[in-house]
Amino acid sequence: MKNKIVIGSRGSILALAQSEMIMGRLKGKFPEIEFELKVIVTSGDTDLVSNWNNSDKSLKSFFTKEIEQELLDGTIDLAVHSMKDMPIVSPPGLICGATPDREDNRDVLVSRSGKTLLELPHGAVVGTSSLRRTMGLRMARPDLEIKQLRGNIHTRLRKLDEGQYDAILLAAAGLIRVGLSDRITEFLDYDLMMPAPAQGALHIQCRENDEFIKNVLLSIHNSKIEEIVDIEREFSKIFDGGCHTPMGCTGHLENEEITLRGVYCQNDIMYKDEVTADAKLGKEIAHILAERIREKING
Repeated sequence: MKNKIVIGSRGSILALAQSEMIMGRLKGKFPEIEFELKVIVTSGDTDLVSNWNNSDKSLKSFFTKEIEQELLDGTIDLAVHSMKDMPIVSPPGLICGATPDREDNRDVLVSRSGKTLLELPHGAVVGTSSLRRTMGLRMARPDLEIKQLRGNIHTRLRKLDEGQYDAILLAAAGLIRVGLSDRITEFLDYDLMMPAPAQGALHIQCRENDEFIKNVLLSIHNSKIEEIVDIEREFSKIFDGGCHTPMGCTGHLENEEITLRGVYCQNDIMYKDEVTADAKLGKEIAHILAERIREKING
């Protein structure tokens, strides 16, 4: 039995908040173990501009590869990632050791005036760097001016407060986890803005052969959330979902059935549908929904 566990994390405010939250939960389960947080700088943190300009590959690996290397080297025991930042396939030797409870997966609007998305004045400037959110905005409010917005949560809020934008779009989960839920003007309904696959979920990564850590992580694992997130990520995989693909989905489990809602944008047209099926079908539910959307695309 180990008497110390080292947790790897990016150094952003959100990443640290998430890692500290997981560390707190593990401390509650294993008070006899010492936990340490190690901050790891990723290439995505040091060279964000060129990464954003690289349209030929997903940004996901830019925020994980250095952390994953430390896991493989054994200098950390586990790592806390936002699930939506993680590639579908883990590097050899690493696995998702736990999918903890999920935060609210909706997108939110933060506006300077306190007005909701539909109340914003004609031509208002709204900030986002997401193609998915951009397409959602165009569908809901084609009159708005959409302006690129990058940086961490606090940087984005500062730019809003300085008057560079009338409103900005963010993930609810991030604001809630860093203690800024009071800044939220409006939680956006799924019909207005479909979330990114796995938004609000966490991916706790560890070595595949580390049985002790795997057993420790079982204490915070939520199998029902894992089931839903796996289906959402499968839907993303089908449509080659990444930072440069305008698509989104959300799953909901009730009475042993999963309802999966999804959107995919092609040629500036948004195609959406939903399916409710027996949860036992698992990832097949994503394929059923994808086929329905393909039928709409093909007319």
